[in-house]
Amino acid sequence: MYRLVLESDDEVNNVGSGSSSGSNDVTSGVGSNNVLFPFANEVNISGYFVCSVTSSDTSVTLWHKRLAHTNIKNIEKMQAKGMLTLDKKDFEKCETCVRSKFTKKPFPSVKRRNTSLLELIHSDICEINGILTRGGRRYFITFCDDSTRYLYVYLLKSKDEAFDAFKVYKAEVENQQEKRIKILRSDRGGEYFSREFDAFYEENGIKHERTSPFTPQQNGLAERKNRTLVEMVNCMLNQSGLPTNLWGEALLTTCHIHNRITSRVIPTSPYELWKGRKPEIDYMKVWGCVAYYRTPDPKRSKLGDRAMKSIFVGYAMNSVAYRFLDNESGVIVESRDADFFEDKFLKDSETTNPISIPSTSRDVPGPSRYIEEPRRSTRTRKEKNLGDDFVSYLVEGSQKKVTREVIFTIDFEDDPKTFSEAMSSRDAHLWKEAINDEMDSILGNGTWELDNLPKGKIPIGSKWIFKKKYHPDGSISAYKARLVAKGYRQREGIDYFDTYAPVARISSIRTLIAISALKGLYIHQMDVKTAFLNGYLNEEIYLEQPEGFVVPGQENKVCRLIKSLYGLKQAPKQWHEIFDTTVTNFGFRHNGADRCIYSKCTSDYTVVICLYVDDMLIINTDLEGISETKKYLSSNFKMKDLGEVDTILGIKVKRTGSQISLSQSHYIEKIPTKFQHLNIKKFNTPFDSCVKLGANSGRAVAQLEYASAIGSMMYAMHCTRPDIAFAVSKLSQHTINPGVEHWKAVSRVLGYLKRTSKLEMTYMSSSGILEGYSDASWIDQTSDSKSTSGWIFTLAGGAISWASKRQTCDRNYVHKLTNHLIAHPTLIRGLHKIPTTCIAHSTMEAEFIALAAAGKEAEWIRDLLSDIRLWDVPMPSIPMYCDSEATLSKVYNAVYNGKSRHIGLRHNYVRQLFENGTIKVVFVKSSKNLADPLTKPLTRDLVGTTTRDMGLKPQ
Repeated sequence: MYRLVLESDDEVNNVGSGSSSGSNDVTSGVGSNNVLFPFANEVNISGYFVCSVTSSDTSVTLWHKRLAHTNIKNIEKMQAKGMLTLDKKDFEKCETCVRSKFTKKPFPSVKRRNTSLLELIHSDICEINGILTRGGRRYFITFCDDSTRYLYVYLLKSKDEAFDAFKVYKAEVENQQEKRIKILRSDRGGEYFSREFDAFYEENGIKHERTSPFTPQQNGLAERKNRTLVEMVNCMLNQSGLPTNLWGEALLTTCHIHNRITSRVIPTSPYELWKGRKPEIDYMKVWGCVAYYRTPDPKRSKLGDRAMKSIFVGYAMNSVAYRFLDNESGVIVESRDADFFEDKFLKDSETTNPISIPSTSRDVPGPSRYIEEPRRSTRTRKEKNLGDDFVSYLVEGSQKKVTREVIFTIDFEDDPKTFSEAMSSRDAHLWKEAINDEMDSILGNGTWELDNLPKGKIPIGSKWIFKKKYHPDGSISAYKARLVAKGYRQREGIDYFDTYAPVARISSIRTLIAISALKGLYIHQMDVKTAFLNGYLNEEIYLEQPEGFVVPGQENKVCRLIKSLYGLKQAPKQWHEIFDTTVTNFGFRHNGADRCIYSKCTSDYTVVICLYVDDMLIINTDLEGISETKKYLSSNFKMKDLGEVDTILGIKVKRTGSQISLSQSHYIEKIPTKFQHLNIKKFNTPFDSCVKLGANSGRAVAQLEYASAIGSMMYAMHCTRPDIAFAVSKLSQHTINPGVEHWKAVSRVLGYLKRTSKLEMTYMSSSGILEGYSDASWIDQTSDSKSTSGWIFTLAGGAISWASKRQTCDRNYVHKLTNHLIAHPTLIRGLHKIPTTCIAHSTMEAEFIALAAAGKEAEWIRDLLSDIRLWDVPMPSIPMYCDSEATLSKVYNAVYNGKSRHIGLRHNYVRQLFENGTIKVVFVKSSKNLADPLTKPLTRDLVGTTTRDMGLKPQ
């Protein structure tokens, strides 16, 4: 016996034996309001349960809910089959269904747009599984004209190069078509939304259309072009059997072909619509096939091969020629004289004549396209222990496969030392490109001209210097080759005279960055390519022809230098003179405090240039002044526009909103690795307060390596890490004769850096007060009774200038004392006792000497800020915080007695700064004095507090 009870407001129906309280008997058949419910799967009966449906059960909304929010169409089908009798008028849109079942709206098919030439440009950036090209490119960007479907492709090393690619594309197509781009359509990638891009859109009146968030379908044409290009590239690589690092050459060839073939969308080829004439395609060859090109004349001989075997990899961009990958050197050459074997590929000749193709790809190699390897032994391979000086790797595969695929993914080689080493290295083709770029710059700049060597003249030699440049994250950014003259062979008074050339102080750079964070200024960066080649020489200098570029038939001639060259002693001076003249002619003027800071003020903007040899920062209140400055500099020098500053002097510059951070984390992480044999452990403080370092009375322990360690730490200390200034200053005093105790102290500093490598010097817009702190430690070294001075200045919440050094005597004081001794012959024997360092007689005197040194720096910072016109004038007095009340009373007292006349000059100087309003001296507790860690070792808690107050914050 089974019973089903359906409860409603009107009745209760019983199913099974018995009766119902309603008017219909469930056993008498199926009435007009009855519904059949199959329950055969739930109860073991062969029939159906039947229940009646009342008038209140005809609600569509109610049955929609009963049937688990099924689709309304399903309910309509059930009603059509007589399973339900419902009134659809009361159905309303179900909010629960909308909330629970919501999907993307369908994308309707887009009809052919009737656009004109350059009216709409589609763009997108694509990456091929992180595989790098031979030149180190990871991405490619496409620009497709909507009207003609004509396509441009550019290879990029990083996405931030998209802006430069668009500028090149815009300049070319607008010049060729004599029309202007109106709309650029792209996805919402951050590379299209930089400040430079936005300003460029506004400046050129370009409308930037972007897709909705997470909706790449709205950029369907560009996405489809990417898919088409990648599919064609994949086919070409698979057919030819060439390695994947040649995808860049294949992609450019694919773009070349794609523009010359018809498609389903347009009746003719994009080339015909773009150029106005039908393309010729009879010159096209099968990509990746074996080819021979004519041996160049300098390498031709009457006997021997007249052609060189190579692989066809594309078509030349700006000449009627083909591009070939030379088998022997791995260098890509261009030639119009060639013969092709379009049915032969690299993989076909693998067994007889293997071809070695250098690779720069860092990706994991894909499936091998080479012949099957011979059977190998199944014996277990064991790694040999060759000692601590060797690192061994177990690599699966034959020697041929390892050489071609694996060895290039690991950078074992150091930078080449000679020209022959570079040409025989695995990266020979990359070094060759770098050498050619350098020679193009030298010859294009008119640096020299060939001439006969005059009698009595001695030519100087030259040398190639090779260097890999790295990003802050450690990845290779570029291969650089530099031709350097052997300047050590120059003779003073004959080949050169003056050599001095200034560079910007690192304190100036930090100050400008702090002001930029404080006032929201733009900071852009430019690099002068081959900067030293721009200066003109006043001396007559002859140079031997560089290795690898001796002109045939003129081997006996030398290069008479017209412009300066790297390595010449006067090259930095000549470069600075030509740059100084160029920028001052454009309206810039020198900064009185730093000769490498230039500023220009107009009614619309103020722009500042900070020059450090060939690296420069351009700071401005708006982008107009930056653009004008860049344009002017590019018209006078060969410049590289790096956009917003990213790295300066190896320091990573990161901008987050109104905050700017300076980081050397990558550099600092390398320092402990360089000295890992010291078994460096992490420490919470840079210097042990219980250790008193003295002079080493024995033999020096690894003096050269000690000096290298001090230099490595000193660079970090000078740039972004004032928290180790005291430790580095203390350790550097023992560089000549270090001992075991000094090495232990070095290891502790390295351990502290290892623990705090992620700290960044941070500047914010919330703190606009320039403050200074001064402190001294009286006779902290009993061996020579010298005191230590320390001072630090903060702006925008971060330190901009600091120092920790032993106290020295003022030269003016030495000069005054010398004149005094000369005026009194009876005291002439005291001349040899003139002090070069100053011994303070008390804590007050030590503090006063430190305050005078800090006041000198305060005056310099004040002059720097006053001269760049980015600071409010007149400037208020700089508060100088000091924790010695005796020193404060000495400052405010205009009279001093004879016992302190040895600091009289300093007293007068500080008094003058105080009376002129340059500084004001304020008392501060020692626990709040930021200069305290610059004069003595502190405990862990105080180190953490002062480090944060200096502006050092974790990433």
